[in-house]
Amino acid sequence: MEKVVVTGMGVISPIGNTVNQFWNSLVQGKSGISPIDTFDTARNKTKIAGLVRDFDPVERFGRKEARRMDRFCQFALAAVEEALEDAELQLDELDRERIGVYVGSGIGGVGTLLEQHNVLRERGPERVSPTLVPMLISNMAAAMISIKYGLYGPTMSPVTACSIGNTSIGEAFRLIRAGGADIVIAGGSEAAVTDISLASFSNATALSTRNDDPAGASRPFDAKRDGFVMAEGAGIVILESESHAKKRNARMYAEVIGYGASSDAYHMVATHPEGIGPYRAMKWALQEAGAQPTDVDVISAHATSTELGDRSETLAIKKLFGDHAYRVPITANKSMTGHMFGAAGGAEAIALIKSLQEGIIPPTINQVERDPECDLDYVPNTARKATLDIGMSNSFGFGGHNAVIVLKKM
Repeated sequence: MEKVVVTGMGVISPIGNTVNQFWNSLVQGKSGISPIDTFDTARNKTKIAGLVRDFDPVERFGRKEARRMDRFCQFALAAVEEALEDAELQLDELDRERIGVYVGSGIGGVGTLLEQHNVLRERGPERVSPTLVPMLISNMAAAMISIKYGLYGPTMSPVTACSIGNTSIGEAFRLIRAGGADIVIAGGSEAAVTDISLASFSNATALSTRNDDPAGASRPFDAKRDGFVMAEGAGIVILESESHAKKRNARMYAEVIGYGASSDAYHMVATHPEGIGPYRAMKWALQEAGAQPTDVDVISAHATSTELGDRSETLAIKKLFGDHAYRVPITANKSMTGHMFGAAGGAEAIALIKSLQEGIIPPTINQVERDPECDLDYVPNTARKATLDIGMSNSFGFGGHNAVIVLKKM
């Protein structure tokens, strides 16, 4: 079977709109959480989020094209542009029937839906946009990428909630390994920081209300955490068969060596308290990679900053890794980005690839008071240099979807 490598990366995030900006912010422990100023939060208990700043879709795409895309599609296309440029792909010289797109979104175009709902109520059904449905459906980011670049290979938009990025990367990895494509654009995008989403998550008591300290609000594994922080963005990687990458003398950042997916089969929104689903996904990812727990040099945790989620992930790591759980460093990017939902897995895969390359583990910031049930090495507050070869990235989603990928330095 073909080996699968990463040859390009692109990101849009609350801490930077290029891979270099994103990575530098992570290493510096810079938070991207700030007060929400895109809509009125006066009646909301939570008033903060990880918002993408300095992003002008009209400047990037032109007014006509920008108006035809929801914000989550705009993010996806912007990240793809960077990833394609980074991979130095000359599409006109390649077989476009052998290039696929696996890009998903958990919530899709909710911003467009709300905007057009207001049009319906205020101006009547005659004024509702005929492009409403194609702009809001979750597969449209993958579709727009395929359309823009004329890519005729397999196109799929996984909807596995917050594990979408890893699901996309993992399924694309298997497609290429089986010979079904030479290249797949993979990852996720999300733009769900809207008034209705914020209200729903807030009423579910899932969000942090640390409004007076936005930078300190997302604090995975800390005893004083009080919920996650909503965020938005996109994370995209270019996956390629090693033989195809070598043929065009491409730079290869990392190899994808394993993927594991499982279901908690437990609850609509809560993870299993014993971490059974995440444990299985991690175990199966390592099995496919042909690796042992002791081979893993760093773990990028899902770690949303919720009490149950952080504790169950810690339990799952302990169950699989045994004594090595106390020796493997664990990093939580969401302490800085907030939870980018369907975009999280792609962005965190990029962060892990940069870690393997640079030999630096970004910190888990806001580690002030240790939770006695979260007693592993979470690389508190300051980035750490380390010799790294193999890394694991965890993503878990509502409905009990779990997806784990294992990456190897090249």
